[in-house]
Amino acid sequence: MFAARLIAVSCAVLVLVYGGLSLAVSCGWRRFWLYSRRYPARRTADLLYGLRLFPLAAAAAVTLAFTVPSFVLLEPRSIDEPIGIAPLFLSFCGLMIAVFGIVNAARALKTTSRAVALWMKDAKVVESRGTVPVMRISRIVPALTAAGILKPRVLVSGAAEFLLTEKELQTALRHELAHVQRRDNLKKLLLRLIAFPGMSGLEAAWLEAIEMAADDAAVFSASEALDLAAALIKLSRLSPFEARVDLTAALVHSPVAVMNARVERLMAWSEERPFSSSPSLRGYSPWLAMAALLTMVAVLAVTYTGLLVRVHTATEWLVK
Repeated sequence: MFAARLIAVSCAVLVLVYGGLSLAVSCGWRRFWLYSRRYPARRTADLLYGLRLFPLAAAAAVTLAFTVPSFVLLEPRSIDEPIGIAPLFLSFCGLMIAVFGIVNAARALKTTSRAVALWMKDAKVVESRGTVPVMRISRIVPALTAAGILKPRVLVSGAAEFLLTEKELQTALRHELAHVQRRDNLKKLLLRLIAFPGMSGLEAAWLEAIEMAADDAAVFSASEALDLAAALIKLSRLSPFEARVDLTAALVHSPVAVMNARVERLMAWSEERPFSSSPSLRGYSPWLAMAALLTMVAVLAVTYTGLLVRVHTATEWLVK
């Protein structure tokens, strides 16, 4: 019974903290997004993804660092009290969220695997970029996409090779390789696993940011920026109605507004170097961050016992 109460209370606290923080993030992410846009696209993407993962990470930290120790250390094992309805209900909600996430991720994997297998029928390797093969596919669309999680590959259609100049094609390939290097498809799978209501807007903003981050990684001069913009315009005319596959990173399968923003941003590259308009980090000191971290650890060490007592009091009310 002690172990059952521990599991029920831990799951209940996890769901309460996760749900509360997720609600706060879903309501306030736009302000955070506006703030993060002052930074380079890569940093913006990382900040948005970190914000999306924050509720689950914080809930797990609270549960493992406070709820479980307080229950194990302060809850009498000899008391045989029943588990209340509240922790049972919250545990059931947590189980449903977990099952939904697993099913959602499995469905995305299955759909993506089928689509990629269809695309790769009769595919041929044309070159390799490090450990990532570049493969020519017989289909017109997707024109250019990064597929795969454990064994990533870049797929390019014959139509794309025909339409693009050599420079445009090489710049577009660097864009797709940036997605591979940043493991964006794996990050998308994780988002499917932790799907939660109200997060679609934040996830859409992150998808926009990773495309712009890949654009930044692909270009190093104004001429290359124009080459990538030309590639986006040319390939977007091939088949604008092709359905997007979740766990792939296609070059042109973004919403029209995002595509327009990317093209305009690339065409203005000479005036708007991606890193030049971002706030300077020269005042940032890793020693200052280390000092702040050590201070937080010291404060937590001093107050940890008292916090465990308060957490146990709260969980006692939750069990009843």
